[in-house]
Amino acid sequence: MSTRPIGVAVIGAGMAGRAHLNGYRQASTLYGAGLPEVRLVAVADAHEPFARDAARRYGFERAETDWRAIVEADDIDAVSVVVANHLHREIVEALLAAGKHVLCEKPLAPSVADAEAMVKAAEGTGLVAATGFTFRRSPAINAIRQQVLEGSLGPVQHFNGHYWCDYGHNPDAPISWRYRGGPGSGALSDIGSHLIDLGEYFCGPVQSVQGAILSTQVPDRPVPLGAAVGHSADVQVSQQREPVENEDIATFTATFASGAVGTFSVSRIARGLANSLGFEVFTKDGAATFELSRPAEFTIADAAAADPVDGYRRVVVGPGHPYIAGGLPMDFPSVGHGQHEFFVWQARAFLEQIAGLDRLPRCPTLADGLRNLRVIDAIVASAGTGGTTVTVVR
Repeated sequence: MSTRPIGVAVIGAGMAGRAHLNGYRQASTLYGAGLPEVRLVAVADAHEPFARDAARRYGFERAETDWRAIVEADDIDAVSVVVANHLHREIVEALLAAGKHVLCEKPLAPSVADAEAMVKAAEGTGLVAATGFTFRRSPAINAIRQQVLEGSLGPVQHFNGHYWCDYGHNPDAPISWRYRGGPGSGALSDIGSHLIDLGEYFCGPVQSVQGAILSTQVPDRPVPLGAAVGHSADVQVSQQREPVENEDIATFTATFASGAVGTFSVSRIARGLANSLGFEVFTKDGAATFELSRPAEFTIADAAAADPVDGYRRVVVGPGHPYIAGGLPMDFPSVGHGQHEFFVWQARAFLEQIAGLDRLPRCPTLADGLRNLRVIDAIVASAGTGGTTVTVVR
């Protein structure tokens, strides 16, 4: 176990970047003693006002406008990479070569080939090289998973999941990197990657995908007049429009190696649903549901209650569920939490891994991010061949 201080930085000061910054700021307040001192060193963003504002807001020592300054800094040990997907490979490889631990946002890279190179770059370094699948930190999701693996539910037979957002619903919202990159790089990679990861979190590896459809409903978007953060909805736009290169909607079915079946629906143009992730698991001995709009609860149906009062019951998460005890300032039953805490708990797990502690579940690896991209590749191949069955490359 290391007691040396850990200097942290975040590359990218946009919406998700701020979640990582807040995560590091809060991480040392959780789960008792043992974590070395965490130094909040630097924020890098190509748009200087974003970098400076984020550094001030979250208490980091300095702001940078070039990610290479983070790579070269001697006082930085661990870095979150939270920028456009096509930039991930170059930045992650440079950080690993400089001996820095890396937590890279999903999707890991724009292609399987890029992700394979990133995984290879991490091999043999002894560094923590992780992918940010933050929903694996949800207390409710993990409580359901516990009941699947060792509790009253038993193995999953059917996973039915959706991730519906409306950030792309307005056809006059500006073009950005999110709308470029070709089939599979749109809603499927942006938000569907989370849903795919959750399916495998419950059911194990996807063996094949079938019936995939990728649909682009908004064919072009206006060019923004200034720098944007997050989904760019409040930025002024020009009269010039550019084509959207990827999908607004993705649907597909999956067969897992376990024999379970999965049905998946993803959209970035689901009007009125800003951030609606949810799923149902139907298992050998029961069922359970989760919806992100009510993040601190879930429903479960099992043999605990007999007819005529059987059926789903609501469970509110508390200290008896994962991450809550010691993970909130007031870790009392029914206090509740939001999605931001997932990033805090992820940051704490990343830092504990770096320090050699073994108290929280480890972060998903770059290899997990590569695996996710291979599933996405199979979905794109299925959609491109009229929905045929495509086996996922191992």
